[in-house]
Amino acid sequence: MSLSPEEPSRIGDEDRNAAVQRLQSAYTGGFITHEELDERLHQVLTAKAQNELEVALTALPAERPATTAAIGAASGRINRRGVWKVPRKLKVESAFGRVQLDLSQAIFEDPVVDIELQLGTGKARITVPRNAIVEIEALQTGWKDVRYKARQPTGPGGPTIRISGAMGFGRLKIRHARR
Repeated sequence: MSLSPEEPSRIGDEDRNAAVQRLQSAYTGGFITHEELDERLHQVLTAKAQNELEVALTALPAERPATTAAIGAASGRINRRGVWKVPRKLKVESAFGRVQLDLSQAIFEDPVVDIELQLGTGKARITVPRNAIVEIEALQTGWKDVRYKARQPTGPGGPTIRISGAMGFGRLKIRHARR
């Protein structure tokens, strides 16, 4: 089935999710009110065509380009802690060795952060902020399961941290910061 030039292009889940994230960013940045957010989210969630999405996103500030960073080591340790800016997308690659990411004091410029792990052997530990929401469904483990006890956020405004990728031999331990 082909679309005629008059038929609007249909949207998929990826388009809809990107629009929702853009609205959430505009709301957290103070560019739209809570009422506007509710109204525009309804428009996005019921949209069937691209032009309907565009209407819901009109008059929003321009999107910031997604920042991506990579940290890698063939062997040895990868250790990131203290105050540091977390990019929108972070790729961590290690063939052998330990990985430790401490996000408890990190600065999050985006409400959602994607961390892609590509780890061969060795332990990995990620400490997330106390009020963070962690999603690990997209992570494939080879030898051991992930150690993570999900907890309810203690306050509003915590980042969502989505962890994906693959781990060979080793274990990933995720914990929430105590303070």
